[in-house]
Amino acid sequence: MAGSANLQHPIQGSMASKKKPVSRKRRSSTTTRSKRTSTGRIKRFLRSFAASAISAFSVASCALHPQLHDQTALDPILSSLKRLSVPGQTAPKVAVSGAQAQTRFADCPQFFPGGKPPAVPAGQSLREICFTSFAILHSGQAKTPVFVAQRLNRRMLVQAQSVQRTDNFYPEARLPSSERAELGDYRGSGYSRGHMAPAGDMHSPEAMAQSFSLANMVPQNQVHNAGAWSRIENDTRKYIMRAKGDVYIFTGPVYGGRPEAIGVGKVAVPSHIFKIVYDASTGRSWVHWQANSPDTKAQPPISHEEFVRRSGMRLLPSTKP
Repeated sequence: MAGSANLQHPIQGSMASKKKPVSRKRRSSTTTRSKRTSTGRIKRFLRSFAASAISAFSVASCALHPQLHDQTALDPILSSLKRLSVPGQTAPKVAVSGAQAQTRFADCPQFFPGGKPPAVPAGQSLREICFTSFAILHSGQAKTPVFVAQRLNRRMLVQAQSVQRTDNFYPEARLPSSERAELGDYRGSGYSRGHMAPAGDMHSPEAMAQSFSLANMVPQNQVHNAGAWSRIENDTRKYIMRAKGDVYIFTGPVYGGRPEAIGVGKVAVPSHIFKIVYDASTGRSWVHWQANSPDTKAQPPISHEEFVRRSGMRLLPSTKP
């Protein structure tokens, strides 16, 4: 992404430890460790197998007996299963060719106009993550999203009004530990965990739970998050409630030349935050562009072409002004 600086990852020093007396039964010690490792693998396998079995049984039961659907709270079960860390399940990397990286999002193209994810400027450790109600292109360098894509309409937002907010933040297990933000990175930083796909847009308990993944967050000024930016999120929802069909949203951070970073993991703090709104029914689009600052005021939106000039990213197809 244009303007991004190379972030230095902290070097983890080795911790001094006291020497332990050498065991006389080395073979027995080795055998014990081997048994523990095998036991751990078996436990992880059984946990993953049980999760899959419960999910399949619940869905099949409701399919065969529709009357059970209203009596069975599936969403909390599925939400919990989505959060399980399955060994070896890592978000796919984006292939980089020259100065561009063409995203694919093979498992969730529905969040992009025409089902065609965009190409973006090449960057380090770019990964695609699909969720129930949004998709994230994540930067393992900044440890924040490059963008978060959504497809919304009036029906979804009406459903969202009855979904209770959870506020259960969690680190994203599908990202390698060296590329993700942790809860401790935000603690005491003075910045809020700013949603890019807002919790207020989530139209199911499962989607609500997923929206609190730290992969969906940037370090955001608390006053800006609760003030000018909150008004933009509310105004966007008001527009979608009036729109005739689907509206596509791209939200994400923009960084200066040497961004501030928070926490041991060095999570980058954006200088600006953007929100692109694209009405597929009319072909019109506009972009909210705001400084990540406490004194940011409401300003008229800019065009997508002006956004491309400022950020170096073209996230929409050709659009009307």
